Amino acid sequence: MSVLDSLNSEAFTAFGQHILWSDMIGNTFGLAALALGWKRSVWTWPVQFAAGLILFGAFAGHLTGSAGKQVVVMAVAVMGWIAWTRGKKEAQDGSIAVRFATWKERGLMVAAGAAGTVAVALLFKAYPSLSWDPWPDAYIFVGTIVAMYAQARGMVEFWFAWLLVDLVGVPLNFANGYAFSGFVYVIYGALVLWGMRDWWLRSRSAAPALEGAPA
Repeated sequence: MSVLDSLNSEAFTAFGQHILWSDMIGNTFGLAALALGWKRSVWTWPVQFAAGLILFGAFAGHLTGSAGKQVVVMAVAVMGWIAWTRGKKEAQDGSIAVRFATWKERGLMVAAGAAGTVAVALLFKAYPSLSWDPWPDAYIFVGTIVAMYAQARGMVEFWFAWLLVDLVGVPLNFANGYAFSGFVYVIYGALVLWGMRDWWLRSRSAAPALEGAPA
């Protein structure tokens, strides 16, 4: 049995739901990455990369949008690591300084998210083998890009974007047998709200933004 087969085997059953090792381990890493992001630690990025790699193995061949989301997670994790390690750690506690996006940046992210969702959904509809549920898959795929881009840039809006992705991702995971993902997203929701509050309050301070990021 290969490592991938072992990861995709059943770990245990809870409330009639079959919990896979890959689903459980990947999402545990995801929770750790979110907590590190809340603390503005650069280690959030390698941990997110590991979570994406494991979850890609779990979703590949079943949920195209969710599998594609993990490819995005890994790619943006590399970008985020570079941005945060090159950026100036100018918050008072020595961690990454955060800020609100400008109205122009918000408009661009909303427009890119909407256009990207339509484009990816049309691609999925043109090639049905890629996804049996093109619109939710496309929404998750593109929403993840927007959320992680905002995180890499130190924007408070990162948390709002993740909430919007989770509104679709939670029921989709439950419906497709990834129960642990669904349960973990409930915990994600709590962490997102706390993290949003923390970043919001810190953004109100006079700490400078990341080097190269517009104020």
